[in-house]
Order: sequence, then C-alpha cells, then structure tokens
Amino acid sequence: MSETWSARTDVLVIGGGPAAAWAAIHAREAGARVTLVDKGYCGTSGATAPSGTGVWYVAPEAEARATAKAAREALGGYLADHYWMDRVLDQTYLNMDRLAVGGRYPFPVDPATGKQLRTGVQGPEYMRRMRAWLRRIGVTIHDHSPALELLVDEAGAVCGAAGYQRQLDRDYRITAGAVVLASGGCAFLSGALGTNVDTGDGALMAAEVGARFSGMEFSNAYAIVPKGATITKTAYYGYATFFGEDGRVIEDAGSTRGRSVIARNLLHQKVFAQLDRADATVQAQMRVGQPNFFLQFDRRGIDPFTQRFEIDLLAEGTVRGTGGIDVVDDDCATSVAGLYVAGDAATRERICGGFTGGGSHNAAWAMSSGSWAGAGAARYARSASETGEVAGAGGVGLRTAGSGSLTAAELVAAARRELIPFEKNYLRHGDRLRSAASHLDELWDVAVAELSADGGDRVRARQAAAITAVGRLMYRSALSRTETRGMSKRADHPHADPAQHHHVISGGLDTPWTATAAAHHTARAVAS
Repeated sequence: MSETWSARTDVLVIGGGPAAAWAAIHAREAGARVTLVDKGYCGTSGATAPSGTGVWYVAPEAEARATAKAAREALGGYLADHYWMDRVLDQTYLNMDRLAVGGRYPFPVDPATGKQLRTGVQGPEYMRRMRAWLRRIGVTIHDHSPALELLVDEAGAVCGAAGYQRQLDRDYRITAGAVVLASGGCAFLSGALGTNVDTGDGALMAAEVGARFSGMEFSNAYAIVPKGATITKTAYYGYATFFGEDGRVIEDAGSTRGRSVIARNLLHQKVFAQLDRADATVQAQMRVGQPNFFLQFDRRGIDPFTQRFEIDLLAEGTVRGTGGIDVVDDDCATSVAGLYVAGDAATRERICGGFTGGGSHNAAWAMSSGSWAGAGAARYARSASETGEVAGAGGVGLRTAGSGSLTAAELVAAARRELIPFEKNYLRHGDRLRSAASHLDELWDVAVAELSADGGDRVRARQAAAITAVGRLMYRSALSRTETRGMSKRADHPHADPAQHHHVISGGLDTPWTATAAAHHTARAVAS
C-alpha cells in the first residue's frame, strides 16, 4: 500500500448522492474550497442514482402547502414539525427550479400548458447532471474513496476525515474546517437496489465522536417487492390486489396498515399481488415514471397488470425509515462542533415524524438539508481556527487490537440474523426486541475484541461494525418507546400513548443510551 496522501480543504463532504451534491454546491457558492469523497462513483452510487423518484415539490400556495403538510401527519404520529416542513417545501421549490437552470436537467413538458413538470426526477439523469454541475463549479471529487473515520482536534471538534482510496490502494487524510456527513442511511445489506453503499458508515463515525441520534426506532422500513427482486417501489402496490396461496383476496393488504397485514400472512403462507386496479392510462404513466420497476417483470415474462406474482418484504432500514443523526439548528449542524449532516444520514422526523415519507419526502429532504448543511459548514469553516493536533476517532474494525478471529462477513451475517427478519424488526414485540438487542450487544463486544482488518478489508470491517451499531441504537430506541406510533408498532403496546408524544434521543457505542426530547410544535399534537 502506498504512503498516506494528505490534503487540506475548507469543507469536506462525505457521500456522493443528492444530499452530498447539494451540500457541495452550496458550500462552494459560499466561497469555500470543497472536497467530496464518495465510497462509490459520485453520480452512480446510492439509492437515488438507479431509480426514478417523485419529489415533494409543491407550489407556494397556502392551500396546496397545507394539504401537503397534513397528508402524513397522522401516519407519523404527529411528530413532524411545521416549521421544518415549511422550510423544506420552500427550499425544494427553489432547488428544483435551480436544477432546471444551473443543473440543466431536462424536465418533461406538460403538452397542455407548455410548462415543465418538476414533481419528479429520473435518478440516473439527475445524478449525472449533478456530478457535471459539481465539476463545473470547481468541487474536487474523489471517487472510490470511502471515509473510514472522522478526525477531531484537541477540543473534540470534527476537522476532517481519513479513509482509503481503492483504485490507488492508498490511505488518505483530509483536514477541513468543517465536515458534512451525507453518506446515506443503513439498509443492512438487504439487497435493495442502490443500497449496497448504504451501510451506516456515517452513523458509526458520528457515534464515535459523540453525536446524538433521534428517531432510531423509526428505522424499520420494509418495502414490497416481487419475490427475489431488489427494486423497491411500494407506491405502485397501491394499485394492487393481494392474494393468499389459496387464491383468496387478503383483506386490508392494500390499506395504510397493509404491510403489517402482508407480513403476518407471510409468516404462514406465500402472498401474491396483481396490479389490477390500474387502468390503461395509469399503466402507461407508471411505465414512463418508473421504467426499471417493470424490467424485473419483462425479463420474467410476467404482465403484472394481468398476472399474479409472488411478493416478499425487503428491509430498507434508515434509508426509508426516518431515524438518523440529530440536527440541532437550521444549518443541520449535529451536536458535535464542526460536523454537519444531510440526507438519509440525518433524522427526517422534522418533516415525516415517525413514518416514512417515501421517495418524495426523502428527495426533498436530501436537497434541502444538503443545501443548509453545505452553507452552514462553509460559514463555520470561515470562523474555524487552523487545526492543531489532530487524531482519528475511529475504533472497531480500524485500529482496535482485534485478534482477527472474527471476519467482517461473519459479523454481518450474525447481525443480519437479528435485523433483517420482519418478524423481529417489523412485527415488533418487547420480548423479541430484547432478545435481538441482547444478541447485538454480544456481537459488538466480540467485534471490539476480535474484528481486525488491513488495507481495503478495513472498508468491509467498518461496514460490519456500522450495521451492528445502527441496529443496537435502533432496538434500544424501540424498547424505550412502549407504545405504537408511526412505523414502530409494538404488539405488546398496540396503542399510542399521549404521554409519549416526544422524540427518542440516543447515542453511544459500547454503552448505548436513550433519552427523550420534547416534540417540536405540530398543528395537531393533541391528537396523539
């Protein structure tokens, strides 16, 4: 392995998806030198790049905005904050317009009005345009350069990151005035399309420097997929009828609680779906809007509108859940000086509460939080003093004196046995949660003592440690919320408890902790 390469920048952005790109743009426009490091190839890696997605793009009209905000409040347990929803709606409207001009995105045109339709994007084209935009404005991009740990100064402020450049087989060390973590969520390597890089790396690094998290109990998103497939577009199943093995219709499977119904049926029988509620016009719109959704059917010779196909549930974790690193101000700063967070790495409770907003809310949050984090990081970097003594904050799988008797693959497999099964993580019960949390605690202790790696293998070791760490925070938070709210449904506590209308805050590695924080203002908080 080559000698460590070192560099200095004003703002370091970790990640390569939309949140990272918007953070880099706004930091650069604020006058900062910006370096972006991506685990994959910026513009093609992550959950957005291979898919089409709607965007929470709503015209600045009072009635339309009120309707948009109210749509998911009840589902989210009334934990969303109208202040943040308004900010995201405003910023998203601005950014989508900027994407058309500065990003040169070719939005389709409504033939009736002649105006561009800016309510969605095609991921491959979107991210290709974002990468080109970054290069035009002078952002330095390092692809295939996963960050392995954050750097901190003597006061504990974050001042850069260290990592590994795969293609050059060398370590790097980049000091910075501020860091934006936009590394995505954690899907536990479930196989969901585009999430192979979403292993919670940013969460692990943030936890190591003492950052706090919020809403980690709302990290159990599961998507409906054709059996054995990877493409998660659950919204389309709103047009489906669901059947058991005997051909009978499964009642309520298409309702707002449909995935719970499907999950319970999957415990004892195969479940099938047919998109038979979509008329010819909707079918054509679906194929144009999400072409890759239909590839899996076309290749198998299945017409999903006229034929039944077997389905399953695929874990999406914090990628479609709402838990993540907590934000403490309008700039999306974390609880640690010098560290900012954006996109799926951050909590999305501010706009979604405890229930997934799906692709549209996540897309809006990514571009909005990225914009604020990038600008905020640039302002912080201007006021930050020159870095003195700097130390790496990384631990498990990186510089611990592990015996090497535990491999990353073994740790991932063991952690996934506790995190992937929906009878543990989705159909929750205190007994199952406590058992899974206990097993993950044991795994963590073993990882601390035995996980060790060199060179490029450290990337996999850190991924394994991150998946385990995210799972522990998730289950600790779920156990502390002894009620059913949002997507955290407890069979042993099946009703909402008005006394628990709060956020669950968490953190820690060797000894995870939880606490509560008052819910921010919502229009109908009393309804919980």
